[in-house]
Amino acid sequence: MAITIELRRHTDNDGDALTDDGVAAALALGRSHVGEDWTLVVSTGAQRATQTAANVLAAAGSSVADGVLVEPGLRSADEERWRAAYRRAGSGELDALRTADPAFVDAEVVTLGAALGRVADRLPEGGRALVIGHSPTNEAAVLGLTGTTLAPLSTGAGAILVRADGDWAVTPVDAA
Repeated sequence: MAITIELRRHTDNDGDALTDDGVAAALALGRSHVGEDWTLVVSTGAQRATQTAANVLAAAGSSVADGVLVEPGLRSADEERWRAAYRRAGSGELDALRTADPAFVDAEVVTLGAALGRVADRLPEGGRALVIGHSPTNEAAVLGLTGTTLAPLSTGAGAILVRADGDWAVTPVDAA
C-alpha cells in the first residue's frame, strides 16, 4: 500500500488573494480532479493557498474524509528572506538560492521537509492528500522530505509524491 501527496503551488494572485485568472485556474484544476476524493486537504494558511484549495474542491465536487487543515510549517516564517535570496540569485532554482543564502535555504529545507512529513504522517495507507503551498518553499519541502530537487513551480503546477515501502517517488505535474 502507498500514500500519495499532490503538492501544488497556489494559482495566480495579487497580494494574498487570487486574481480572476487565479480563480479560473483553480477551478480548472478542480475540474481535472472530478471523481477523486482526498483523505486530507492542506493549506499553508495563506489566503491565496486556502482560496486555491477551496476552488479546487468546489470544482472537483470531492469529499475530504479527514477535512481541510492548515499546516503553517509549510509556509516560511521569513518570506522576505526568500525574496532577497531570489533577487541575489536571479533565479528560483534551489541550487541558485542556496548559493545566494546557503545557511537560510538549508535550514528552510529541513523545516519545510519536516512539515511535509507531518502531512504524510497523517495519511493512512492508501490515503491521498492535496497540499496547496508556495514556490520556492514547496520545492524546498520536497527536497527536505524526499531528497528530490524540483525545478521552480509555476502557478498551479506541482508534484505527485508517492511513498511505497518507505521510498518516495516524485513526479512533477503541470498546471491544469
